[in-house]
Amino acid sequence: MIAVDSSVLLDMLTDDRKFAAASANAIEQALASGDVVVCDAVVAEVQTMLATDESAMDVLDEYGIHYLSTTVQAAVRAGFMQRRFRDRGGRRERVVADFLIGAHALLQCQALITRDAGFFRDYFKGLKVIVPQA
Repeated sequence: MIAVDSSVLLDMLTDDRKFAAASANAIEQALASGDVVVCDAVVAEVQTMLATDESAMDVLDEYGIHYLSTTVQAAVRAGFMQRRFRDRGGRRERVVADFLIGAHALLQCQALITRDAGFFRDYFKGLKVIVPQA
């Protein structure tokens, strides 16, 4: 099972000129090898950015992407990682959703498709990160 980050989905859903094709390709490759899922934070972030009244999950279901809720263990790990980030001088631009996405992928999935590889590799050691390639 592979998790996907909001930015990658939004590249595809908004037909981003620079990243849409690479992001869609990465998702297609992941779907060919198994389940692709999103967590609570990704659903909320995608819903916020959609210019429609349609549910984010209705849209994602059309692509074969499913919802997998975040476990308590992943939520707790996210909190620990955000505290570590702040203790290291991290700025407030990094929100809790980023940490929830990383902890969900690390503890509940085998990999994460994201364009924010540096952050996830730094804070979620052992997480396999898949970066869409143009």
